[in-house]
Amino acid sequence: MKTIGKQMMRFFLILMFIGITSPIEAQEEDDNYITIHGVVRDKQSRKLLEYVNVSVPGTNIGTITNSDGEFSLKIKESITARHVEISHIGYMNSLIAINGKDLSDITVWMNPNTNLLEEIVIRAGNPRTIVEEAMKKVGDNYSPNSNLFTGFYRETAQKGRRYINISEAIIDIYKTPYKERNVERDRVQIYKGRKLLSQKANDTLIVKLLGGPNLSVYVDIVKNPDLLLEPATLPHYTFKMEESVMLNDRLHYVISFTPAAILPYALYYGKLYIDRERLSFSQAEFSLSMDDRNKATEAVLRKKPFGLRFRPLEVSFLVTYKERDGISYLSYIRNEVRFRCDWKRKLFGTNYTILSEMVVTDAKKTDTTIPYRESFRANQSLSDKVADFYDDEFWGAYNIIEPTESLQSAVNKLKKQQH
Repeated sequence: MKTIGKQMMRFFLILMFIGITSPIEAQEEDDNYITIHGVVRDKQSRKLLEYVNVSVPGTNIGTITNSDGEFSLKIKESITARHVEISHIGYMNSLIAINGKDLSDITVWMNPNTNLLEEIVIRAGNPRTIVEEAMKKVGDNYSPNSNLFTGFYRETAQKGRRYINISEAIIDIYKTPYKERNVERDRVQIYKGRKLLSQKANDTLIVKLLGGPNLSVYVDIVKNPDLLLEPATLPHYTFKMEESVMLNDRLHYVISFTPAAILPYALYYGKLYIDRERLSFSQAEFSLSMDDRNKATEAVLRKKPFGLRFRPLEVSFLVTYKERDGISYLSYIRNEVRFRCDWKRKLFGTNYTILSEMVVTDAKKTDTTIPYRESFRANQSLSDKVADFYDDEFWGAYNIIEPTESLQSAVNKLKKQQH
C-alpha cells in the first residue's frame, strides 16, 4: 500500500508560478466564434448556482460556472451549434437555443427535480459493493482511446482575504485509455499562460504543496485509483448510502465514505456520485482528514523554510465527469488548500488559501503523446516565461472559467502595483 504522501509526491505547486512551454496542435485561435454569456440560477430560490456544467451537445466543447454562477462559452461558427446544455446535480437539464449570434447577459433558470425522485423507488445493495462494481466497469464506461484534452487552468493564492497571486493557463492533457487504470504515461503541457503577483516583499511565501496543472492527471480518481479507489484501500473506509440525486437527467447513487482505520497516513472523507444504470462515477467530493494534523501535513507539505511553522486547515477536491455517447470523460477539477503559517519568533500567524481549478474545454482522439521534454514536470518553475495581464484579448477563441467579481477586482489592484 502506498502512503498518501507517496501518492502525491509527483505533483505540487510552488506559490507564485505558472508558465508557458512549446505548444502542440491545438484549436485555431483565429477561427470565427460566437459567445454565450450569462448566469445560472435556481428557479425556486433564485440562488446563483456555482460549478454548473455548460456544454454544446454532441461536442467536446464546454466550461463551468464560477462561484458567482456566471459563465461564458465561445463556440466556433463552423460547428453550427443549435443549443447549449446546462446540467447540475439535483436539477433538470436546461437548453439555451442559439442561432449563430452572440447572446449576452442571459439568465438560465434551473428546475430542481426533487419531485421526480419522490416517484422513484430506490433499491440499492451494499454501498461498498456498488463502488467495487463501478470500479470494475471503468474500462467499459470511460474512453477506450487515447485522448488529447484542451483545458483551462486557474490558480489563485490569497493571504487572508487579499489575493497575492493569480495565474492562468491553457493546458493540453494527454490521457491513455482508461482501461489501463494508471497515469504513468499521462502528461500535461502548458500551451500559453499569464500571471499577476503581488509586488509586496512580505507577500512572498515559498512553500511547496500538492497541486498545480498536473492535478488533471493525478486527481482523476477513476484513472488513478492510488489516490482514493485502490481496491486495497476500500476496507479502510466505511461506506453509507445517502439520498439519491439526479444528474444529467439520470438517477445517481450517492455514497458517502469516512475513514474506518488508523493508518500511518491520512485518509479522506467525502461522497461519490454513481450513475445507477451505467455504474459510472460522475462526481466525487472528498477532503483530507484533519484528525491527525501531523499526518495531514505530511500528505500536503513538500518543502518549507527553516523556522516556519505550517498548519493545514483544509484540503478538499471536487472531480466531475461528463458523459457523451455512452462514454464518460474528465470534465472539471477543483482543489482548495487552506493553511496557516507563522514564524517561531513571531506572535501572530497568517492564513493562506490556494485555489486551483481545471475545466476541460475541448477534446479529440489522438495517437500522439505529449513529448516528455515538453511536458510540465513537478520540478519545474515556469514563472520566467509567462505573460502579464495587460492584453484583454489574451485568450482569443479559447474557453475559460469566467473570473468572479472579487477576482476581477483583485486583478485590477495587482495590475496597479505593476506601474
